[in-house]
Amino acid sequence: MKRITLLIILLASLFATQKTMAEDDSWRDNVPLLVYAPRYFGPSAFPMPELRDSAGRLYEVELRGEYHYYSGDKTRDLFARFLLPFAKNRAGLEITWIINEHYKTDVATRDERHAVDVKSPISYGGDVVFSSYYQLLKSKKWFDAMASVNLKTASGGRLCDARFTDAASYWIDGTVARNLWTSRDEQSFVRLKVLGGFYCWMTNKADHRQNDAICFSAGLTGQFRHFTIASNLVGFRGYENDGDRPLIWRNNLKYEWKKNVISFRFNHGLKDFLYDTYSVGLIRQF
Repeated sequence: MKRITLLIILLASLFATQKTMAEDDSWRDNVPLLVYAPRYFGPSAFPMPELRDSAGRLYEVELRGEYHYYSGDKTRDLFARFLLPFAKNRAGLEITWIINEHYKTDVATRDERHAVDVKSPISYGGDVVFSSYYQLLKSKKWFDAMASVNLKTASGGRLCDARFTDAASYWIDGTVARNLWTSRDEQSFVRLKVLGGFYCWMTNKADHRQNDAICFSAGLTGQFRHFTIASNLVGFRGYENDGDRPLIWRNNLKYEWKKNVISFRFNHGLKDFLYDTYSVGLIRQF
């Protein structure tokens, strides 16, 4: 009797395992239905270009908590960033990584995105982005100019829930910047920055394996003593017009004390980016 009971338990366990594996594999049926565009993915799936006009003077390590909100999706991210300037501060390498993400969507959002679950049953991380910068020109008389090359890896998880694309993307951009006003001691200023470039990402379409876009950004940065405030618009415009034309209004307030920086951010999504983002970060310089 014990052997029969053990055999029944063994067969039941085997059946449950096979069923779980089948369920785990079933999400692949939804992959052709996914729309590879910011409108139909999680808030961190398509990183946006950054307005950078300097490679930085010091190494930086940042840890940031982010909360992305809209009515159909609430997402929390833990974000890390490393900045390594070199070549006498004329160039730099930046690495960013979504260490961990948690989300909860409503059923309507899940169905609209052709996702499987409204929340993840497992812990997962996001994409790693490598960005390289080079100072092309630095002139008080004219302007500062910087070129940037950026690569997003396919390391993010939960493609089944349209959180990350599981596909590489890259963008190349250039930023020009000039001070509109500078104090006599040069410790305070108001600065205008403008960015333009090219953005490309892989898709799941057999006839269009990639989507190409023009990326752009413009904004103002002001510094007064230990405080820096920046506000800008950033976006890109894909050629598919299937939710691939996001626009974000970004705001960042930083307070610097010695080699420590506290950063508060608020981003408001426009058009094909649905989220408002609230975040706080701690930056340590070396």
